[in-house]
Amino acid sequence: MSIGLEHFLVLSALLFGVGLFMALSKRNIIGILMGIELMFNAVNLSLVSFARFLEAAERLSGQVFVVFSITVAAAEAAVALALAVAIYRRRESVDVDRINLLRW
Repeated sequence: MSIGLEHFLVLSALLFGVGLFMALSKRNIIGILMGIELMFNAVNLSLVSFARFLEAAERLSGQVFVVFSITVAAAEAAVALALAVAIYRRRESVDVDRINLLRW
């Protein structure tokens, strides 16, 4: 029995589910960001597996899209962590329920 596309897609769906659960259940900003990054990585896994197993004219197109996706995810993580640090300095908490920046 060889590992096929279905195995990678099931793994990707499980990773996405775990990331979605983390993003929706955590109250900490860092935990939410980790869940979002896990969902990004699940999508990247599915894109690379489609690029590997499907016969297409441009086999590298899925991998190039993953490189751009990783770049966007890194930029998103940097901006989100900078915002989390700024919020922590102002409110001394990273609890999502306690953050109300629009209220003075």
